[in-house]
Amino acid sequence: MRDTGRPRWSHAGEPRVAPPRPLRLESRRRGTGSRHPGSARKTCHVQAWFYPLSAGERLLDTARTLPFPPPAPVKLGSALRYWLKLGFVSFGGPAGQIAMMHHELVEKRRWISEHRYLHALNYCMLLPGPEATQLAIYVSWLLHGTLGGVLAGVLFVLPGFLLLALLAALYLAWGEVTLVQGLFYGIRPAVVAVVLFAAWRIGSRALKNEVLWGMAALAFIGIFVFDIGFPWIVLAAALLGALGGKFAPHKFRTGGGHGAGHKAYGAALIDDDTPPPAHARFAWRRLLATSGVFVLIWLGAMLALRGLPELQHMGDFFTGAAFLTIGGAYAVLPYVYEGAVEQFGWLSGVQMMDGLALGETTPGPLIMVVTWVGYLGGVSKEILADPVAAGFAGAAVATFFTFLPSFFFILAGAPLVEATRGELRFTAPLTGITAAVVGVIVNLAVFFAWHSFWPQGSADAPFRGDFEWFSVIVAVVAFVALWKYRADIVKVIGACALVGLAYSSYM
Repeated sequence: MRDTGRPRWSHAGEPRVAPPRPLRLESRRRGTGSRHPGSARKTCHVQAWFYPLSAGERLLDTARTLPFPPPAPVKLGSALRYWLKLGFVSFGGPAGQIAMMHHELVEKRRWISEHRYLHALNYCMLLPGPEATQLAIYVSWLLHGTLGGVLAGVLFVLPGFLLLALLAALYLAWGEVTLVQGLFYGIRPAVVAVVLFAAWRIGSRALKNEVLWGMAALAFIGIFVFDIGFPWIVLAAALLGALGGKFAPHKFRTGGGHGAGHKAYGAALIDDDTPPPAHARFAWRRLLATSGVFVLIWLGAMLALRGLPELQHMGDFFTGAAFLTIGGAYAVLPYVYEGAVEQFGWLSGVQMMDGLALGETTPGPLIMVVTWVGYLGGVSKEILADPVAAGFAGAAVATFFTFLPSFFFILAGAPLVEATRGELRFTAPLTGITAAVVGVIVNLAVFFAWHSFWPQGSADAPFRGDFEWFSVIVAVVAFVALWKYRADIVKVIGACALVGLAYSSYM
């Protein structure tokens, strides 16, 4: 029977209303008139039954659209419990940690608005050092002043420090056990894949034109062929970036990587129009005082290490490393390897690879691998009579001097950032450094591949011994899993460890 749209009548004499047809909503790309289900633009296909809303449902729907009132002021103790919890669950590298903080601080707890959160993040992205740690310090500093910022940074780093130091102690005690060797037999080629994936990930974002590609290639040639030190490569890249920003600014202009897509999550404790608190207002006197305090802290720590030259070397070395972590932890790893392995002999290249793998699978920023380096360095150089005490002393010194500048950058520079609250300038040198970092990371991948594929090789005979085809296969499969299937790094390393254990047991 043809549907005329009129009501049909039941045998009881009451009109029988047919249920409404499902309504299909589609969004179309502007100007094309065609559907794009896979488009990056907002495209949705919604199919649902629509019924009239009752009065109660309309009231509830209206309540959902009303703005949320700002949350109650958060006490320092409650905030510190959150920062400690974050330190225990902060897996996934800086991207995962920043996403976790956004979900908790912006969406769920509403301690800070999205605009203010992104403003702080953009500043942290320009700084040397771990941006997630610096962002935690920044937000806590806004909420609770200098004490809050310092405690948040310490609690964010503390779980990873303790866990890596404990793993280093177990590694030195049980590293020669067949079970542990089998696990690391699969982990080492996985590290090759992880570093290559890091180079691809950073390069795909940073190398936007042929000039930046050329700078990356020159950096790789300089460090791989001519053995130029990493600090000199960073300095040259910064100078080239500064010149490029002046004479070819379009080649060194970077887009806003953190988007301005603002979402309304309700009024925040620190909202878009909330004026900076008294402790966050910029003053030259405060800047000079903060700088002086940090200089005194650094000098006092170095004086406390007087009589322990190896720990003083660690303090100097990791302070320099802290100022070179532009572009992420992978950017500074070649510098750490150059000093820790080749110059000071704190650990071997294989031990460095093992530490990097463990750093990827433990909470906290990846630069926490310096804890591993410091622990093994303290034990190998016998800086104290007790090996465990020597290891923890080295780990503490390496971690302290690596993270101290991050606290300084936030507590000294954030008031100026809050005062300007505008777009940051002079990023061309950083763009040049980031491009060079890609080439340096590729060199690091080549170094790790050599240690993994020719485990018996040395500087005098780099290709001595048998070629490890198994390691090549594991590295290729791990890279494909990371690159094509976006597999989780922790799961990839864990799977490779089990495969290595099974293969070594079979062989």
